[in-house]
Amino acid sequence: MNAAVATAVFGAFMVLTVVLGLLAVRGRGSGGGLAEWSVGGRSLGTVFIWVLMAGESYTSFSYLGAAGWGYRFGAPVLYVLAYMSCGYALGYVVGPMLWSYARRHQLVGITDMVAHRYRAPWLGAVVALLATVCLLPYIQLQITGMGVVVSTISYGAISLNWAYFIAFAVTTGFVVISGLRGSAWVSVLKDVLVIATLGFLAVYVPLHYFDGYGPFLHRIVAERPQWLTFPGHASGGLGPVWFVTTTVVNSLTVVIFPTTVAGYLGARNAEVLRRNALYLPFYNVLLFVPMLLGTAALFVVPGLVGAGSDLALFRMVVDSLPAWAVGLIGVAAALSSIVPMAVFMLVIGTMWGRSVLGARSGAGGGAAGEASGDGDGDGGRRTVGGRQKLWSQLVVVGAGALALALTYTAPDTLVRLSLISYEGMAQLVPMLLLGLVWRRLTLRAAVSGLVAGFALVCVLVFGGHDPVWGMNAGLVGLAVNVAVALGVTWLGPRDTDDRPDAEVLALDDEFPRDGAVAPGGAVGPTASS
Repeated sequence: MNAAVATAVFGAFMVLTVVLGLLAVRGRGSGGGLAEWSVGGRSLGTVFIWVLMAGESYTSFSYLGAAGWGYRFGAPVLYVLAYMSCGYALGYVVGPMLWSYARRHQLVGITDMVAHRYRAPWLGAVVALLATVCLLPYIQLQITGMGVVVSTISYGAISLNWAYFIAFAVTTGFVVISGLRGSAWVSVLKDVLVIATLGFLAVYVPLHYFDGYGPFLHRIVAERPQWLTFPGHASGGLGPVWFVTTTVVNSLTVVIFPTTVAGYLGARNAEVLRRNALYLPFYNVLLFVPMLLGTAALFVVPGLVGAGSDLALFRMVVDSLPAWAVGLIGVAAALSSIVPMAVFMLVIGTMWGRSVLGARSGAGGGAAGEASGDGDGDGGRRTVGGRQKLWSQLVVVGAGALALALTYTAPDTLVRLSLISYEGMAQLVPMLLLGLVWRRLTLRAAVSGLVAGFALVCVLVFGGHDPVWGMNAGLVGLAVNVAVALGVTWLGPRDTDDRPDAEVLALDDEFPRDGAVAPGGAVGPTASS
């Protein structure tokens, strides 16, 4: 009976998820083109951008990994709060800059931006390949996370294999049809459930198991003090230096992460992003709950080891709550997998549909895309946009199917790649951010730095040297990346790009307040844009 009730609750909400995705694009027709599908027509307001970007950062890790890290290590898990908060502060500046640059040149992602900045369509394809290697493991991790949640809340009635397929089918179904806008609509449902369920658990678990926060915290201090200080319990050296360096490299990386940039580019105007940067840290307060409950599980369900510790929170939930409540909490966790998974798939599809397959089909080199068309005016632009959108949707299905297949057959393959995902993406920071504010950075220098930094990260991580000297390997790679890029810029030949600065750089005065006039006569965004 418990399995039937919890599964029925879960199934009803999965149907509602797909319906929301369909309603998101009702009345918009099928000819919206790539920009409408991939960045919501650049028309999302503050609320949708807030829930969408919060949804990207609040994944199944928040229910499984955060509680699991709290259970196994303790204090080191707080790095998540630190880097997200610092990343939001950087996003106050970086978000509007990237939004304006993309809007001016009709770009829809980081592959477009680097291809346009360095006037090298092939570079967009290279970045698409690199970003896919770093993003694909996240799809697999979300499929795995949702599968574990669904199997657990169904009391084992739904097997892991079927749960994996459900995660893939539901996410692919609504993202192919509704794109970023559908993800934003589903994020609203997810956030309501996340806030409600975590708020409830924050009160319920300490009262039910410990008679309140006082006895609970006293017990942690008395019996598990090593969980409260760095480097935590048996963490393998995740001390203060690792904490600081990881916060630095991850906060730099998160602002140029392809999924974050998709959120930036979906905004109606730059002011939406500035307000969003102010509001997003409030969402981080929720992350304290699974972290804290993970340590509570030390006393409630002791003895969990390895991957089993990721179920610390749900073991308490299933053991003490009625089936309908278990189903609701499971739905919140499942949607915390579906929303970011949808954005990961959408971004991979957009990068390949635009900068790889779109470029091969004559889409203006993949860098200008809908802006340049294929020589036939508005009709050409619509043709190019429609073709790129179709390619992107096909890649979404392919990327999801590949992640699903590897989840079944070779799960360790993508898990190994996930080790370099954030550190690897960090190596794009100089090419993108430094390149958009410093004209002297040449194509040769940017590529040389990227190769040197990424190669070093792979050597350190796969060689078992992360952290290295207590530092995050990604920051070491980033330092080498910048040093090589600067050295090649200063010692190598000068760039022969004859375009004006306004065409190459993201200038400070390039993103005026609503209604203002930008350099060159371009009109700033208005409320109706």
